[in-house]
Amino acid sequence: MLELLTRPWTLHILWALSHDGPLRFGVLRKQIDGISSRVLTERLRTLEGAGFVFRHYVPSIPPAVTYGITDRMKDIEKVLAQLEGLARKWKNEPAMAPELAVADAQSAEKASRQHSARS
Repeated sequence: MLELLTRPWTLHILWALSHDGPLRFGVLRKQIDGISSRVLTERLRTLEGAGFVFRHYVPSIPPAVTYGITDRMKDIEKVLAQLEGLARKWKNEPAMAPELAVADAQSAEKASRQHSARS
């Protein structure tokens, strides 16, 4: 599942369909700045095959094709909302310098070893 979700543009597509969908192909493409029609088509087919997206086809002139999220995707949508909340929180916090992150990890490891030795 992670392999599918981490492919380029996949989360953009799912995000757009989750918040603004169901959408017709052209509208979806306009909402995802920079994606080509070929890549969008490929990703939508893959997501449809995985059960995350549905495709509704109406045989009209021109044909009307609408994409939306399935119930399976609604489960994942909850996780994406949590990630969005975390991203918003972190956006307002200064990033920890890499050397401080290493020092914090080493301190935590040392404390864990000391705690294990006492037990």
